[in-house]
Amino acid sequence: MTGRDADVIIVGAGPVGLTAAMDLDARGIPVIVIEERPYLQPPSVKCNHVAARTMERFRRLGVAAAVRAAGLPPDYPHDIAFRTTLTGTEMARIPVPPAGERYTSAVGPDTTWATPEPPHRINQTFLEPLLMRHAAGLPHVTLLSETRYESFRQTGDSVEATVTLAGGGRRVLRARYLIGADGGHSAVRKQAGATLSGDPVLQRVQSTCIRAPGLYDLAPGRRAWGYYTFNHRRKGHVYAIDGKDTFLVHNHLTAEEAASGPPDRDRCIRAILGVDDGFGYEILSEEDWTARRLVADRLRDGRVFLAGDAAHLWVPYGGYGMNAGIADALNLTWTIGALLGGWAGPRMIDAYEAERLPITAQVSKYAMSHAERVVANRRALPAAIEDDTEDGRLAREEFGRQAYDLNVQQFAAAGLNFGYSYDASPIISYDGEPAPEYGMGFYTPSTVPGCRAPHLWLDPGVSLYDRLGQGYTLLRFDPAADVSGLVSAATAAGVPLEIIDIPAGAAPAPYRH
Repeated sequence: MTGRDADVIIVGAGPVGLTAAMDLDARGIPVIVIEERPYLQPPSVKCNHVAARTMERFRRLGVAAAVRAAGLPPDYPHDIAFRTTLTGTEMARIPVPPAGERYTSAVGPDTTWATPEPPHRINQTFLEPLLMRHAAGLPHVTLLSETRYESFRQTGDSVEATVTLAGGGRRVLRARYLIGADGGHSAVRKQAGATLSGDPVLQRVQSTCIRAPGLYDLAPGRRAWGYYTFNHRRKGHVYAIDGKDTFLVHNHLTAEEAASGPPDRDRCIRAILGVDDGFGYEILSEEDWTARRLVADRLRDGRVFLAGDAAHLWVPYGGYGMNAGIADALNLTWTIGALLGGWAGPRMIDAYEAERLPITAQVSKYAMSHAERVVANRRALPAAIEDDTEDGRLAREEFGRQAYDLNVQQFAAAGLNFGYSYDASPIISYDGEPAPEYGMGFYTPSTVPGCRAPHLWLDPGVSLYDRLGQGYTLLRFDPAADVSGLVSAATAAGVPLEIIDIPAGAAPAPYRH
């Protein structure tokens, strides 16, 4: 590594960049992370969901327990409630267990999934500092906070990044590869010449984080993590941030409001919460945003790569913007690890764009399609939705059923977690059998090449994923099977290969290949 400051430079210390750094460290690869914000400064309130597949990877990286212990109190329900207002009449509810019950026999639409790590609801304001503190303490990670990325320059076997340090001086950092995980306004993407295309405006949202002591005292029934509110004055979402008195309020603007200017923020918040002018609350922050579906035309420029929001922006339904970005990062760090480990040729890294770009497009279309159905559902609000009559009750029951059926797909999105497969990868040997179809809320576990290896328990509390190697892993279902030839070939080629003997009766039906 003579003449280089690290093997990999990562621009951006959000969850995507930090997860990439953690995985590279686990592979013994020196990495520098550049972040403009001060150390441990939390981001704005956004992204409330860590998907099961992300939690599986956090488990392998040693942070799943800490992530699950953070955010809402351990006994706080992660339910989604559909109400006329937050303090009004409830029409339906999606039950999701609190963090403290996730490993028990709790009941909910995602509690039967074949995974060692169910999803977790946690706002990014809690998640990101946790990941940053962990990454900063790793032996192969150097975190440069209050450092602004300026530009990159590629040479034959390296890439140089010019940065401005906290004190104002400039420095040139040199590495083998650079990962742009610097968000939707990515400077790395712009210099790399990648362009975003798709649907630039799907919905405009007035977003406000508030502190509202006493709000729970006015809200009927069991608490919820998310409240979807529907009335003819306003339609919006409210998310519990700390389970005490802090909430994020999303006010969905009509097309007319988006064109003419946003409505009065206070009036809208009160209509969504269902409180009068006498109720006091404090605005902590305002961050209005636009829902989009934009995907980069490429994810690579030589030794420079894009991941996360730098590569794709879409409607944050189901929380799969951040989670898809983390999947990007871990796909990329595996291939970089293979190259720097000396057991893969230069074409190995071609797999990143070939695998992730089609999945990015697929997931973004699922999100857009679901967003359109949600908007249509809001527009179809019955006239009698708040009426204290038999017609009103029947209208609420029917609307509640529709809201549940539509939204359980995004809040228990089994397909987006486990269903996608890589069908055109240059490093996968296909056998002609197509992968099973999947949707936002459904999938079929499979061992067709390119699919996610289905989960199984090897011993009590020991997942297959706990034992997978950093390179390749061979599962042996018959302990008498002779694998010495394969092991010898892998050893001769320098390819890391783990052998896992599967206990009799442990393998589920999907393991037929």
